Amino acid sequence: MQLTADQHLLKDLNRMAIVRQLSAWPGQSRAALAEALQLTKSTVSSLTRELIAEGWLLEREVVATGELGRRPTPLFVDPGRLVLLGAELGVDGVNVVATSLTGDVLARARSPLDASRDAHLALVRAAKLLLQLHARLDTPAQRVIGIGIGLPGAVDEARGHLHFAHNLGWRDLPAGRLLAEHLRATPLQGVPLFVQNDADMAVMGELEFGAANEATPDPLIFLSLGLGVGAGIVVEDRLLTGAHGLAGEVGHTTLDIVGPRCSCGRRGCAEAMIGFRAMLPEGDASGGLAEVQRRLHAKAAGSVDAVDQAGRYLGMLLANLCAAYDPGRIVLGGPAVELGAPFLHAAFQTLEGFAAAANVATPTVTLTRFGHDAVPVGAAALARYRLTRPLIAARRLAAAA
Repeated sequence: MQLTADQHLLKDLNRMAIVRQLSAWPGQSRAALAEALQLTKSTVSSLTRELIAEGWLLEREVVATGELGRRPTPLFVDPGRLVLLGAELGVDGVNVVATSLTGDVLARARSPLDASRDAHLALVRAAKLLLQLHARLDTPAQRVIGIGIGLPGAVDEARGHLHFAHNLGWRDLPAGRLLAEHLRATPLQGVPLFVQNDADMAVMGELEFGAANEATPDPLIFLSLGLGVGAGIVVEDRLLTGAHGLAGEVGHTTLDIVGPRCSCGRRGCAEAMIGFRAMLPEGDASGGLAEVQRRLHAKAAGSVDAVDQAGRYLGMLLANLCAAYDPGRIVLGGPAVELGAPFLHAAFQTLEGFAAAANVATPTVTLTRFGHDAVPVGAAALARYRLTRPLIAARRLAAAA
């Protein structure tokens, strides 16, 4: 029995190694794959035949060049037949996307949360939107193979359990189990479901759906900025989640020990110094980004200084992340980045000052390529990440058992 299980795992590892190789280096031939992955040509030929039949890969005709001899057939990840779904449950509502295996957004749906922000109603809303997107697919030709759910708080991914989401008032929520129940007896029943923190999801989008033929910077950090502050961190192709799923909760690291009260109850957390509460009078963040933008446009008293100061604290947080992780790249996302220069210039200026004082290079900092869809696209990307790395999945299951 163990031998059979090992054989199945080895075959799955080889299959997904082919998929990942073509994701990074599209257009390779079977012979090139065999050489790159150190597999026999017959093994690659057999596995690619299966993967093409299942919808993972496609082969394209070779353009005639007039040269003599048989030219190898290039292979690509199929962008049309297998579909991933990703959802973000955030303070502003539920945002859902359907993507191809290569990260192209095929469809979107969005719904606001009601004033109560009831967790169970939010999960019902998410299930309905996921089913709406499924109904819009060409289901005879397309099949959903994975679903990712991003939540704004600390998550134990192995259990699908949300520890807390302070800005929504959610705590100890078995989100994965509840969502699976809402999808029971629907076309999405049984589809692999992955639940993770929203910033962790977003960093997976940058990792999985990055530009082909480009090396991924390592470590890679995604910093989410809005009402809350959080980070997703990838080190050597692995998502850093910590012993209890709490890694990346940088919004609750202290920047000022006598600073304002944070949603977590402590003082001077990064969230309290950088988030929208820090930019608005008396910490009232109910208007969110729109209210900060309105006050900046109207040149309301103290608005420019508040945003500038929040930006300087962001620069301090970036410098702390650099000291802790020495990242190859930091990606900024979340609604606060839409404030642009009034917020980000102060951050970059502060970061450069810290780097110069320590005589170290300023790290590469960019904005997310996915804009408003960073978390739901990242949720779809996490599904692809887990499905195409069976050895990591096997180790996670063993650790959770």
